[in-house]
Amino acid sequence: MSSQTPTIRTKDKATMKKEDIIQTGKNVLEIESQAVKRLASRLDDNFAKAIDLLSQANSRVIVMGMGKSGIVGRKIASTLASCGTPALFIHPAEAGHGDLGMIVKKDILIIISYSGDTREIVDLLAFVKRIGVKLICITGNPTSRLAQYSDIVLEAWVEKEAEPSGMVPTASSTAALALGDALAIALMRKKGFSEQDFAFVHPMGQAGKKLLKIKTLMHKGRQVPSVGPDTPMKEVLEEISGKKLGMTCVFDKNERLLGIITDGDLRRMLQKHGNVFLEKSAKDCMTAHPATIDKEDLATKALNIMEEQKITSLVVTNTEGGVEGLIHLHDLWRTEMF
Repeated sequence: MSSQTPTIRTKDKATMKKEDIIQTGKNVLEIESQAVKRLASRLDDNFAKAIDLLSQANSRVIVMGMGKSGIVGRKIASTLASCGTPALFIHPAEAGHGDLGMIVKKDILIIISYSGDTREIVDLLAFVKRIGVKLICITGNPTSRLAQYSDIVLEAWVEKEAEPSGMVPTASSTAALALGDALAIALMRKKGFSEQDFAFVHPMGQAGKKLLKIKTLMHKGRQVPSVGPDTPMKEVLEEISGKKLGMTCVFDKNERLLGIITDGDLRRMLQKHGNVFLEKSAKDCMTAHPATIDKEDLATKALNIMEEQKITSLVVTNTEGGVEGLIHLHDLWRTEMF
């Protein structure tokens, strides 16, 4: 018996020109984009009802689907979870062998099946009704058994698949995926899920880096270079050199920010006044009303301000004008977010 892997043969091995290949790709993208566009035009009150139901959930959202619908379901569950709604995917076939024990009455089910009559799905519907869990379905067949058992039906019918024979889920799976994304984003807005909330559940990777808050990166306390308004410029130079951040804050007696003095300010003063500027005090050389930022702001906001104003540091202040810390461009570089 041969150990070689059998070759799957087709009746005809089509010879396609480059132009034909490109056109095929364009046709697929056009069919799928039209499917999503038509789906958007048919969105109705059931979508709003689904969002209301999901937003009131005190437990989890369970997503199910077989085959390509299952792959779409995994992505929808992941998107829901990352947008503030606890969700997980359960495979229908595994559910019938014990994983149904993961589902409790307070959960909400989202089941995806284009036909609505997938055997592995239909076999679970009696259990769903028995425990009383609420069911939302995404289907292309609103008269199917799945739809009949569902509390809310989200119709995702497509005119045709992108594959000529209509056997391969393409436009239908794209439509289901897009509808799942629409659910996740609308639900996120309904629940008031903010950028800060998003940062909390995305501590790693580029998303997490971009959502870092200023307070986690800033220098504070004695790390912040500071002088008083009457401090001689010689001492100002020593403070800037000693703290190695290329600047110093100028505080009043209540430790509120009056201005800053940067390396650039020193060069300009030297060009304008020569060594005579060393006889001046901090208030004579400072830049008043510098750009500031709040410690609860995102690091990306600090980077945008620095790029727009062509500066390398921002003072972190509170609503009373007090200084909380200092963020430097080098601190942002170390995050590798850009």
